[in-house]
Amino acid sequence: MDVHPDLEPIAFLLGHWEGAGVIGYPTMESANFGQEIIFEHNGKPFLSYRSRTWLLDQQGQKVRPLASESGFWRVQPERQIEVMLAHPTGIIEIYVGEVVFHKIELITDVVARTVTSKDYSAGKRLYGLVNGNLMYAYEMAAVGHPLQDHASAELKKVAD
Repeated sequence: MDVHPDLEPIAFLLGHWEGAGVIGYPTMESANFGQEIIFEHNGKPFLSYRSRTWLLDQQGQKVRPLASESGFWRVQPERQIEVMLAHPTGIIEIYVGEVVFHKIELITDVVARTVTSKDYSAGKRLYGLVNGNLMYAYEMAAVGHPLQDHASAELKKVAD
């Protein structure tokens, strides 16, 4: 299926990606995690997105599930981008940002939470294609802490 022309700036994201990274925050110990991200399209002007992560032990084996999220990525005129993400923990985020070549910078425009979700108020994400791998960094503001590093990872494409 042909990719919708509006998606050309982010078409490099398409596919199934897997890899590992590091998480940490003032409320938790730093740890290694594994991740799978899938970007798909159906011919319309958006990408579907799914991500799941799991804690890794020192040998790189899966210990237990961590976070998951899903949503949609939409390119707007002049390489602007909107990303809508939902989390099973009761958080919904809308990010806005810009695509510059193979780099995407996003910051939350809206965060909505259920009464039972953790105190989360903002996020910032940076994605980039580096030597064929998908690299990203994620900052968050939560549980009374300002926006700061939370996760980063390097993912390899395992399928188109």
